[in-house]
This record gives sequence, C-alpha cells and structure tokens, in this order.
Amino acid sequence: MSRRPSLVTGIDIGSRHVRVVIAERVPGKSAPHIIGRGSAESKGLRHGYIINIPDVVRSVRAALGAAEHAAQTSVGGAYLAVGGVGLEGVVASGSTIVTRADSEITEVDVKLAHEAAESNIPAPLAANRKVIHAVPLQYKIDNREVLGRPLGMHGMKLESKLLFITALEQHVSDLIEAVEQAGVDVLDVMASPLSASFVTLTSAQKIAGCVLANIGAETLSIAVFEGSIPISLHVFPIGSTDVTNDIALGFKISLEDAEEVKRGGTGSLSYPERELHTIIRSRLSDMFELIEAHLKKIGRSGMLPAGILITGGGSAFASIEELAKTALRLPSRVAMPNLPGNTAGELRDSAWSVAYGLCLWGLAAESDEEPMGIRVARHAKNKLLDWLKQFLP
Repeated sequence: MSRRPSLVTGIDIGSRHVRVVIAERVPGKSAPHIIGRGSAESKGLRHGYIINIPDVVRSVRAALGAAEHAAQTSVGGAYLAVGGVGLEGVVASGSTIVTRADSEITEVDVKLAHEAAESNIPAPLAANRKVIHAVPLQYKIDNREVLGRPLGMHGMKLESKLLFITALEQHVSDLIEAVEQAGVDVLDVMASPLSASFVTLTSAQKIAGCVLANIGAETLSIAVFEGSIPISLHVFPIGSTDVTNDIALGFKISLEDAEEVKRGGTGSLSYPERELHTIIRSRLSDMFELIEAHLKKIGRSGMLPAGILITGGGSAFASIEELAKTALRLPSRVAMPNLPGNTAGELRDSAWSVAYGLCLWGLAAESDEEPMGIRVARHAKNKLLDWLKQFLP
C-alpha cells in the first residue's frame, strides 16, 4: 500500500477502544470523504491514561491496520486526541503595558499578555502539566472590555483572560510515544472534547451556549461553549463501565454478562426490566449531578440555551435525554456526527466523533477559513510537539 499526500488521519485512543479514521480531501468541499476506519480494543490504559505502552502500541497498530486495509493506503502522519482524567481547563488573567510609543497594540503586546496570564495559573494546577490550548476569552484596554482581537487599537494597558487547557506532561508524552512506536508520526495533538465538538455541534449552538458531554468507557468529559468558543472543560473519572459494574453487582452476574445486558442483550437469562432501568438511571444521574455541579461553579447552571449535547459510546442508553433534561433543566439530545456524505451505518455512531473531528481539524490545517475553534486551538500549540519529543527515546 502506498501513501497518498491528500489524506488526513485521526487517532482517538480511548480507555475501551482505539479508533482510527482516514479521510481524503475533496476539492471544493469542506468535509473530508471517509475512505477507511478501524477500531481495536484498548489495552494498557486506565481512565484514559497509559499504564503500559507496549499494550497501547499493539492496540494502535491493530486499529491502524484495519483502517489502512479499508482505505487501501498507508498512513505516515496523524492527528492525535488527548483525553483522560489528566485533561483540565483553567481560567487565568494577565496584563502588560503596551510597548509602542504611540500606544498601538501589536502582536507582541498580545503575546506578552497571554504569557502573563499563563504565568498566573495557580501553582497546584500547573505542576507537571503542559498547556496544549490557550483560548482567549476576553481582552480589556485600560480597564475597558473590547470585542474581538485588540490588534491595532490604542491604549496604555492590555489585559487578557484565557482558558488554558492543560494535560499531564507524562500522559501526552506517552501517547505520542505509543503512536510513533506504531509507525506513525504525530502531526499535532488536540483535546478530545474540542475535537468532538467539530462534528457534533453547530455554529448556532456554540454561539448561544451549550455543554457537550462525552460519555466514554471510564471518563466523562464536558466542554462548555458560549459565543462560539469553549469557556470551560473538565473530565470526570466516571463512565459507562461504571454502569456495567453496577449491573454486575445488582444482579450478581459476571462482567461479561453485565456488559451484554447493558447493551440490550439478555442471552439465556432474564432480568427485571424495571430494576435494570433503576440501576442504569442511578449511575447516569450521578454523571449529570457532576455536570450540574460544574455548571454551577462557572455560573452557567440552567443558562445554556442550546442545552446539553450527549455523545460518546455511553450515549446510547434509553431515556438518557430525558434524564439529562430533568437533572440539568436544559434542552438535551444525543448528538450524532455531522459529516455530509458519510451517513451510512456505523459512520453515524457518536463514539467516532473524536476521530472524525481530528480529520476535520487536519483538513483545515492550511485553510484561511478555519472555524474559530480550530484556529484558536492550532495557533495556541506553542511548539508542544517539539517540546515533548525531546524527551522521547
């Protein structure tokens, strides 16, 4: 199999599955054409972070091989999602005195204000972490808020407020090492919740305000959007595997049987449907309580007009939309990947949202008309990969 330069590949390494999507650029179209995908059981991970690199390498190779076989091509480089409980968002502010004598604000001033904000991240939240995205939330010139970017305006003092999305340095380093040991160069990294948002949220939803909740096997990640940009991000160590465990304990059955029951199968055994629903609803309620507590913390409880959009492998539970609506007092629905021309079968499964989003991000790499979320994330990379690769063998 040969490599084709027009391809873009996304790799999502989750706690339960590794998913790889290979897409091809189509001239004149904004969405990539999916030509191959592959998945494999994840091994060597816990709550999204790596505990055994060789096991992860084998999982990545298996998923990659399936995708390459389907696409009839080989992958040289890929975009990688970073998730897990080591991912966190923190808001910090900083200021600088405008450097030019005529008080015109330049890129230098903006950079200095961003660096000042980053230096003000509380020490406990910065230890052993690396900033992977820096999203500007607000600028002020001489204590007066300005709309948009402050470049070209005039003033004596520039203040900036940013959302810094950070990840544990060791976790990101291990992810990159695993993928590169599998024979693929990592072109860039992106936080999983942001990647999923590219194919599950509309511009109108991001502008009005919404929360995207990704229910994975062992983690629940949320990203809150308002005014087109992410304003908060958090990952909780709870996921659909906890539902499986609850079913196993409730009915005194094996984990394998509990997983089958959770997915709607009963095999040769029957279980009280009402009791099963009670078990599932109880754990899902725990998840939505965590989301509600976070929304209260950032002052957005019951105040997001576009509501909650639920995605990920754990979004398929019956009545999950009604549960979310009741718990959060917000409109709710399960969000499906929105990729024109790729509507058949498993290509609409929301569990693939992160990998799809990485393909869209890669497709926009050289575009001058990138969506704001993509542009902010890419410009905030700050040579992360160069910094990390110096520590890789």
